[in-house]
Amino acid sequence: MSTEDDRSESSAPIGRRGFLRLGTAAAVAMSALGPTRAFALPHPGGLHRQLAFLNLHTGEHLTADYWVKGHYRPDVLHAVNHLFRDHRTGAVHRIDPHLLDVVYALQKRVGAHGPFHVVSGYRSPQTNNMLIETDHCGVARHSYHIKGMAVDLRLPGYSLSRLHRAALSLRAGGVGYYPDSDFVHVDVGPVRSW
Repeated sequence: MSTEDDRSESSAPIGRRGFLRLGTAAAVAMSALGPTRAFALPHPGGLHRQLAFLNLHTGEHLTADYWVKGHYRPDVLHAVNHLFRDHRTGAVHRIDPHLLDVVYALQKRVGAHGPFHVVSGYRSPQTNNMLIETDHCGVARHSYHIKGMAVDLRLPGYSLSRLHRAALSLRAGGVGYYPDSDFVHVDVGPVRSW
């Protein structure tokens, strides 16, 4: 049994200054964790996340559970890196797993079952520079494709405008709409659209 004198200061009501100190400490702690995303991945069951892709330039297919029981599968991530490679140079780069989460959320949002057609995944700096020089679809100098954080895709059986609207609704990163080239760009950079 404790008396009033035995109580620690922590059980006393917190004052305005204490509240402000706690808020400042929480903000500092959160900033140390890095940037947060405005995006929450749907977790239907949460045990498995499966995606299917067709690389339009190489004809390669991949259908796999990239997330199983709370973990990304390294073998599948490696296969995605290969499938998303720069088809012009053959260069392979690590694809950000969060990009797969965005594509998975997009798949769930539109209720898709077929494979996503990959128009462009990783893009080497050489390829990116070549595309800039030829003014190909307004390629960005510091494209997220170079970082393995972007993919241009389409989804057969779903209109491009529907895919675009669904991608925008996720608020998961950048979304570009290219109806003349028949693809939607999604990336895991800041939330923005064009």
